[in-house]
Amino acid sequence: MLSVLLWIVLFILCWPLALLVLVLWPLVWLISIPFRIVGIGLEAVFELLRAILFLPARLLGGRPWRSY
Repeated sequence: MLSVLLWIVLFILCWPLALLVLVLWPLVWLISIPFRIVGIGLEAVFELLRAILFLPARLLGGRPWRSY
């Protein structure tokens, strides 16, 4: 909702730039997909490393770790 309102304000202030943003935004989204995939993969690797590092403590009866 906020992005739509910001786009409307941009359209009122500078309509050529707003139309350029409207046309280029899908291309920017497509280019960002590989970076999102890499981010998901790195997050999974870090979660695996954290699970491996905390495994001895969990086996010895430590409290389960909670992420907030």
